[in-house]
Amino acid sequence: MDKFFKLKEHGTSVSTEIMAGLTTFFAMSYILFVNPSILGAAGMPTQAVFLATIISAVISTLIMGLFANVPYALAPGMGLNAFFTYTVVFGLGFSWQEALAMVFICGLFNVFITVTKVRKSIIKAIPVSLQHAIGGGIGVFVAYLGFKNADIITFSTSASNIITVNGVAPAEATAKTFENGVTSVFGNGGVVPAISTFTDPSVLLAVIGLLLTAVLVIKNVRGGILIGIVVTTLLGIPMGVVDLSAISLNNSLGSAFGELGTTFLAAFDGMASLFSDTSKLPLVLMTIFAFSLSDTFDTLGTFIGTGRKTGIFSAEDEAALENSSGFSSKMDRALFADAIGTSIGALFGTSNTTTYVESAAGIAEGGRTGLTAVSTAVAFLLSTLLLPIVGIVPAAATAPALIIVGVMMVSSFLDVDWSQFEDALPAFFAAFFMALCYSISYGIAAAFIFYCLVKIVKGQTKDIHPILWAATAMFVLNFIILAIL
Repeated sequence: MDKFFKLKEHGTSVSTEIMAGLTTFFAMSYILFVNPSILGAAGMPTQAVFLATIISAVISTLIMGLFANVPYALAPGMGLNAFFTYTVVFGLGFSWQEALAMVFICGLFNVFITVTKVRKSIIKAIPVSLQHAIGGGIGVFVAYLGFKNADIITFSTSASNIITVNGVAPAEATAKTFENGVTSVFGNGGVVPAISTFTDPSVLLAVIGLLLTAVLVIKNVRGGILIGIVVTTLLGIPMGVVDLSAISLNNSLGSAFGELGTTFLAAFDGMASLFSDTSKLPLVLMTIFAFSLSDTFDTLGTFIGTGRKTGIFSAEDEAALENSSGFSSKMDRALFADAIGTSIGALFGTSNTTTYVESAAGIAEGGRTGLTAVSTAVAFLLSTLLLPIVGIVPAAATAPALIIVGVMMVSSFLDVDWSQFEDALPAFFAAFFMALCYSISYGIAAAFIFYCLVKIVKGQTKDIHPILWAATAMFVLNFIILAIL
């Protein structure tokens, strides 16, 4: 084991690596409860998503540990799963099978750019300020999603601001319009957000969970987010929010594997319909690009941010990121593990699998090699025993986790020079559009468009990379098509 993982060379030991792996697991294990909750909202069977989350985490983390020999763990990414449900399925109208198909294609694309020098061009095309703006914007989106799921934010509108009810203008509504009740209400900018009155037990539970989780994270308690979910769920029992009858034999491992048959290879079912309508092709390509862009720079930020200080990645590794192709460096192999994990996850039925910044917790415990990642993978495999209780975890318990993770992700804004208006403008619109338009892809589009606008006005169009021009044109074309349709 010492020879395979080169433990002595990295100044570590078996016990240190195993403890680091367990630390990483507890830091990121909240995804076991949050991912089924988010993807389940898209219509996916939650038990299947729970298993797909574990399977994708185990396989991709093992590849990271055994092939790249670095202490990073992977699982379906926060922000990317929200993008999957609330933008791709709810906002753009794709089925979850089609969304899985796009995730699968995204994984293949990321593998391609990892083994070729295309990666170099894409990395150089997106300015560093935009990379940080996108990362921070996703944090705002995730936190906003948490507040909405917890019902801490409510919305009201007057009759004059309602555009349609059940797809029909109020003036044209008939008795037939409401024969199945009110299923949808579409309003204009007159819809006003407000804070809840805190009379609902589930809202009170979410607030308690948020305060508890915040305290645990502030105190640097290992696995604080997971502990917050568990304790909040337990508090929900006497408050009448948690229904213990949801714990049943139906939540057995056997039934979960039965549900997994619904999502396993469903990406190929979605592939058949995804490209059947050529008018949607720009929208499909834009969405895949948004998936890939968010995944790629999230991973790169994690690797460079945590690997540079600890020596896990050397200066040569970072240089190889731009100058090499294939698997000539540790960074190349780590990026390949991340990319292949996305396609594997899509095959089993989950959104993009990405490298978790929570790996920094294990690295802080002394993890330096792939043995840390292997230990985390084993812990994820053992977590299948938690399946029976997945069904009782309420949104009030997972929403605080979304808010806390969103706060952590917003730290990317620290690397944006807000004193420079040309940097602040694209960063602001990235966050604004992601949160208030409920779409990560629209946030990326807004950031690109305003960045190009700044450069055009300043006469610095030569600074805009052709790839950025092409991506911006694709976003604009998509908006035109949506307007026509």
